[in-house]
Amino acid sequence: MTKRSRFLGGARILPPPVGKGMSASDLMDKSFLAYNAGRLREGARLLAERMLAPDATVGLSLTGALTPAGLGVSCLVPLLKAGFVDWIVSTGANLYHDAHFGLGLPLHAGSPFMDDRALREEGVVRIYDVLFSYDVLLDTDAFFRQVLDLPEFQAEMGTAEFHYRLGAYMAKRERALKAGEVSLLAAAWRYGVPVYTSSPGDSSIGMNIAAMRLDGKGVKIDVALDVNETAAIVYAAKRNKGKSAVWILGGGSPKNFMLQTEPQIQEVLGLDEKGHDYFLQVTDARPDTGGLSGATPSEAVSWGKVDPDKLPDTVVCYLDSTVALPLLCAYAFDRAGKRPLKRLYDRRAEMLDRMTRAYRRKVDAEAVTRKREVSR
Repeated sequence: MTKRSRFLGGARILPPPVGKGMSASDLMDKSFLAYNAGRLREGARLLAERMLAPDATVGLSLTGALTPAGLGVSCLVPLLKAGFVDWIVSTGANLYHDAHFGLGLPLHAGSPFMDDRALREEGVVRIYDVLFSYDVLLDTDAFFRQVLDLPEFQAEMGTAEFHYRLGAYMAKRERALKAGEVSLLAAAWRYGVPVYTSSPGDSSIGMNIAAMRLDGKGVKIDVALDVNETAAIVYAAKRNKGKSAVWILGGGSPKNFMLQTEPQIQEVLGLDEKGHDYFLQVTDARPDTGGLSGATPSEAVSWGKVDPDKLPDTVVCYLDSTVALPLLCAYAFDRAGKRPLKRLYDRRAEMLDRMTRAYRRKVDAEAVTRKREVSR
């Protein structure tokens, strides 16, 4: 008999029959054994066993129309409430459509195979198979313009502060409607989770901000502050002897904005760092087309975005986020329990000050070195 190969050390593929009453987490552990199911199981274990450890700071990026599909209510709000997400980078569109739920405006299940000309005639808007009245957009716009006209929004601020202030009004509307916890923005305000938007002008929220600016009113967004605050979150996590975990749903600009925190620390500020420790992505994008959405964690190592020593702690699931997210949530709640809230929103100034002082010490040290070299 030949010696057993070292490559055959994995668990034998011989799952038990799928039966009645099996939980989602047990199904994943016992039946998701190969191909993208296998990667989803690996991702779920990475999330529950390592990323959700108390010493890890978890950043979540959101791309694609997730909130219109109800995933804000079913998954994102519970994740924040349980302390499983510490900071967020989202498209503005996800936050805009999240507001429909907080305002009690209904969205309906439909079909992707409809005559869009007929929908347009009847004032119905379609996001694939999600349908809602055009009045939902108008009512949401009216809410944002009303809020943006308030005195506290006549200032310059980063998107974390902007969304936090919006979240307070969304939570107030939730309570008035007795809707329960249905808004991601309200939950972020309630649980102290900073929410950033990498492209503030690229959504209906940004469009309403722009409309207000035509009258010389409304908020001015400080994008440079966003870049520095997000980098400071990661810097603080690592300097406190903790880990930085990134959980990426989709790709696009939010993915890059979350990952660029490490190049900002290392390349631009020149501070000693190695990269994020844990990387979990759900995407349907291929790596060979050159788009950032499909870029692998291995490629991210070359940019300094991911610690090269932590590549075994990276998982990419090639799957639709609307399928993967509820399963990952179910697994995490079954296997990880709860975590204390970090309330990073309240610590933004402290974290930014820490990184700023480290940067200035580095700049001052370099100036002294140059002066000595010139005097030789």
